[in-house]
Amino acid sequence: MIWKPNVTVATVIEQDGKYLLVEEEPEAGAGLFLNQPAGHLDPGESIIQGAIRETLEETAFTFVPEYLLGVYQWHSQRVDTTYLRFAFYGRVTDHDANRGLDDGILRADWFSLDEIRQNIQRHRSPLVMQCIQDHIAGKRYPLELLNRYES
Repeated sequence: MIWKPNVTVATVIEQDGKYLLVEEEPEAGAGLFLNQPAGHLDPGESIIQGAIRETLEETAFTFVPEYLLGVYQWHSQRVDTTYLRFAFYGRVTDHDANRGLDDGILRADWFSLDEIRQNIQRHRSPLVMQCIQDHIAGKRYPLELLNRYES
């Protein structure tokens, strides 16, 4: 058997001192978690396209990536799964208030850094806070680092 991590994308979006997060219930009965707009890469899409799509599906905002924030490997003991997360920083433009959000997403909202820290026990993973800390620390990598090839 060949082991493969789950490839995911996430977006860090800060506006007026607040960060856009989603409140989600990933599995029935698992509880409510806070996360960046994030999800699995779909077949046939680029990593950047996945980040744009996931943000729209989970928040109803159009995401414009500005740079790669980082690549993170994390093993969840709770579900015994390893994730390889590509996190992006960028801005949002349009918002479609009539658009429904993905299954399991209760709401998308803006949270201050203090609110995020106060709710750390509700973070979906330690990557939520790590990505925000990396943004605050000024970590930035050009989008050109990511190349997609098809044959």
